[in-house]
Amino acid sequence: QTATISHFVIMLRKTATFTCTKLFSARKLSTATAPKVSAKGMEIIDPTIGLSEEKTEFYNLARSFADTELRPNAAKWDREAEFPVDTFRKFGELGFGGIFVKEDVGGTALSRADAVSIVEGLATGCVGTTAMLTIHNMCASTIDKFGSDEQRNKWLPDIISMNKLISFCLTEPGSGSDAASLSTKAVYDAATDEYVLNGSKVFISGAGLSDWYLVMCRTGETISTVLVPKETKGLSFGGKEDKMGWNVQPTRQVNFEDVRVPAANRLAQEGEGFKIAMSGLDGGRLNIGSCSLGAAQA
Repeated sequence: QTATISHFVIMLRKTATFTCTKLFSARKLSTATAPKVSAKGMEIIDPTIGLSEEKTEFYNLARSFADTELRPNAAKWDREAEFPVDTFRKFGELGFGGIFVKEDVGGTALSRADAVSIVEGLATGCVGTTAMLTIHNMCASTIDKFGSDEQRNKWLPDIISMNKLISFCLTEPGSGSDAASLSTKAVYDAATDEYVLNGSKVFISGAGLSDWYLVMCRTGETISTVLVPKETKGLSFGGKEDKMGWNVQPTRQVNFEDVRVPAANRLAQEGEGFKIAMSGLDGGRLNIGSCSLGAAQA
């Protein structure tokens, strides 16, 4: 049985490694030396089986943080539906705020396989908080990949440092996560060089908490992506969803009523939003798998 489980862990990691070719030193994440994870009576396998020395360092660093900062408080956070903002910002100190982002704007430029080790280790302490971190990183990597140099330099330093938290807004009441069928509209106003957004998103992680929202919206017959700051007039949030778990992570509806944002807040060209959404979801599938594996080890 132990051999079977070990094989499963290795195969899951190989799935992430399939698209990754570049490895980086753990020193780029933090100069801190994380202690080795001590064996616990309930563990039936070594969680670092199949990992390289570098990925083992990533895992141990994340696991050490999970053991000291997340696990002791996780039950309280979930019971009281309390998101630990101060603890969450500490991820930035470790270099976890821009895992995939290029180094020229302060990111750590790690691979998907590296991220699997980090997310798996953190999720052993609090899977809901870790999942929120993966969404934050999904938005950061999206801006890094599709944003202009001006946008990257303007937005990413605050995201990487966790000074600004960001959410991914795709799912809608009538279309789920089907980006091609979404109905939230963004109409361009040439007189002011702005987009006017109307519509709603549902089940948005971090809604009401995050400072910025990366929104997929319909521009005519195509899909585009714009960044909407929380303080924008016309942006509002529904009540917290009643969930069976992950209560530490606020999940709400996001409403747009004549929300105006500068055209400069659009990522890439009009019509590239579907490609942007799919790029984010591809990485998100690995993130959820890593969170689940870490939770199973907890």
